[in-house]
Amino acid sequence: MSHTWTLTKIRMRLALRTRAFLFFSVVMPVAFLFLFVGVFGRGSAAAVPYMLAPVLALTVMGSFWGLSIQLVTFREQGILRRFRLAPVGAGAMLASSIISTYFLTLPTVVLEFALARAVFHMDRWGNLWGVWVLVTLGTATFASLGLIVASVTNTMQETQVINNAIWFVFLFLSGATLPLPILPGWIQRVAVFLPATYLVTGLQQVLVRSLPVYKVGAELLALVGGAAVAFFISLHLFRWEPEAKITRRSKAWAAATIVPFLLLGIWESAHGNLRSDARTNFETLQRREAPASPGR
Repeated sequence: MSHTWTLTKIRMRLALRTRAFLFFSVVMPVAFLFLFVGVFGRGSAAAVPYMLAPVLALTVMGSFWGLSIQLVTFREQGILRRFRLAPVGAGAMLASSIISTYFLTLPTVVLEFALARAVFHMDRWGNLWGVWVLVTLGTATFASLGLIVASVTNTMQETQVINNAIWFVFLFLSGATLPLPILPGWIQRVAVFLPATYLVTGLQQVLVRSLPVYKVGAELLALVGGAAVAFFISLHLFRWEPEAKITRRSKAWAAATIVPFLLLGIWESAHGNLRSDARTNFETLQRREAPASPGR
């Protein structure tokens, strides 16, 4: 445990020295906040909690992109090889990656809440305990998925190609950019198989309707299951040396990461309430905005 904490502090110091980290982890999420609330939400105070949910989700999901790029860079530059000379195991290295990402994400989340209150006059805080739980589990999940990508790619170019493809799906098919209820039906059916959908919908539930944590059980189950499976697989696929290439069998193991979301998506399609919950959240927003609309 002491090795994990030591590595966590080192990883945080390294990240804070990088301008790219500050841009993608602070500047870009804040820009998303002003875009979503100021433009899409038309600056309406009633719309802030609903729009804040996908902004928080995108902030958390950024751990997927950042961690995969960082780990591949460390491997290509031989930094991981140096860590291996110390009494550090793969578990400590990967755990420190997730923990450091989590601690670096929290200040941005707090900043987004502060700006939503000070600039856009958000008057409903929702269930902050539920927000913290979802942010915590979401960071663990998407950071672990980033570790999977870093485990199966051999070069930075390959990592960026895979990241872009996965990020496109997360961004446009989950309700993270456009509300899920207004998307075509086939996209809504696909969305129940994506981890990003559970994070966005869960955050909307606790922010817009102030639901207690136990009311977002499907969302929590998806994130916990996804994080556990992805971390376990990445632990077994971890490579210290850039010369160590991934095998086809290992890539097949990496594909098993989708199993929790595949099973939950099948159940949601038949018996779940994810899409109806997303519709209820959207309708709640419309009802709150209605009295302020002209001519009503």
